[in-house]
Amino acid sequence: MNIHLYQIAVIVVSSLMIYQGLDRYFKKQKNQSFLKLLIRLIVWGGMITIVVYPKASTSLAKFIGIEGNINAIILVGFILIFLIIFKLMNAIEHLEQQMTEITRKDSLEEIKK
Repeated sequence: MNIHLYQIAVIVVSSLMIYQGLDRYFKKQKNQSFLKLLIRLIVWGGMITIVVYPKASTSLAKFIGIEGNINAIILVGFILIFLIIFKLMNAIEHLEQQMTEITRKDSLEEIKK
């Protein structure tokens, strides 16, 4: 089995994302739920599985009807998309928390007046 550079990169990035999710979940951070952890494990674990067992994705591609083995391109695309989605979700949650905090402070100030 030959190991390519993209396989190592996918395994490293996926492992880091799984570690980050587990770390956030076990530290019980506000923005980390079990559902998010489960989705993270499925997505990034799936990436690792496809990279380690590339023939499985070829079988899946044939089952779906895709001809040829374009695993590397598809994996890189998925990784970039999921990284962007996770970063956007974190940014949105952070903004929501800030908005909630500001709204509470304003409400308390109005009550005091």
